[in-house]
Amino acid sequence: MSKYKVLVTDYTYKTLEPEREILEKVGATLITAQCSTEDEVIEAAQGVDGIMNQYAPISRKVIDTLPNCRVISRYGVGFDTIDLNAATERGIMVCNVTDYCIDEVSNNAFALLIAGARKIVKHNKEVKSGNWDYKLGGPVFRLNGRTLGLIGLGNIPKALAKKAQAFGLKVIAYDPYVHAETAEAINVDLVDLESLCQESDYLSVHAPLNNNTIGMVSDAEFNLMKTEAFIINTSRGPVIDESALIKALQAGKIAGAGLDVLETEPLSSNNPLIKMDNVILSPHSAYYSIESELELKQKTAQNIADALIGKTPKYLVNKGVCKNNQSTF
Repeated sequence: MSKYKVLVTDYTYKTLEPEREILEKVGATLITAQCSTEDEVIEAAQGVDGIMNQYAPISRKVIDTLPNCRVISRYGVGFDTIDLNAATERGIMVCNVTDYCIDEVSNNAFALLIAGARKIVKHNKEVKSGNWDYKLGGPVFRLNGRTLGLIGLGNIPKALAKKAQAFGLKVIAYDPYVHAETAEAINVDLVDLESLCQESDYLSVHAPLNNNTIGMVSDAEFNLMKTEAFIINTSRGPVIDESALIKALQAGKIAGAGLDVLETEPLSSNNPLIKMDNVILSPHSAYYSIESELELKQKTAQNIADALIGKTPKYLVNKGVCKNNQSTF
């Protein structure tokens, strides 16, 4: 008889065997669902000791129905699907995985930058349409000496900065939570958001999604950008005000965009971004490789396993919850 019951609220993976293998070692049974609403999560989660979550909403309404739950672990870096305050109030540990796809996402962001700068997608389309003319993709600027601006300076943008610098790009960043010494150590200049928008030839977004970052790149920011600026987003779609982005692109206020994430996913078929030749889109895939997916699955499950046996998970978000509520476990 198993000691614990762990729910996977939803998943897009072909198999959950890596998670099952880790959880069985601590006496946990894995149950699965494909929830998309609060009510579906509530129904599936009755009596569970832990939850693994991909996209399904773990709201206060859901959390209030989880008297036995000790830990919620999210597949990914962001944890915006989970009401952190509600979980903390109930003594539930919330975990994520912060380091499983640093190389993949930084590579993807730089791939979008290169593709946008060199007009790869535009040239590909024209050649396949029978148009052999390099001028159809212009203007193209030399990377060396131009400026990459980073919104956020966590693990992924730090990795991106190193890769960009190897191509001769100057790197600046806006991150109010990073000390100047940290940025200086990797040859990055910290600036305010206004200066970042004004100075960047390429602007890459790496901010987490929370109440302070929703729509933080909007009309005012686009109005400050260079007309040849190219914006990249591999973090969360709503960090960029999509309607403001579309207006800026339509008005020629910026040159283009490379977007792995959008406000609504999947993308609606009538979204204007689909028809724009200066916009490169991918299906929230920047994190993905065979290796990163396996690492994510194993670390997400290990967070659960550690919490269930009384260990502090490596990737605990609400760190005070263990100390404050230790007697409840």
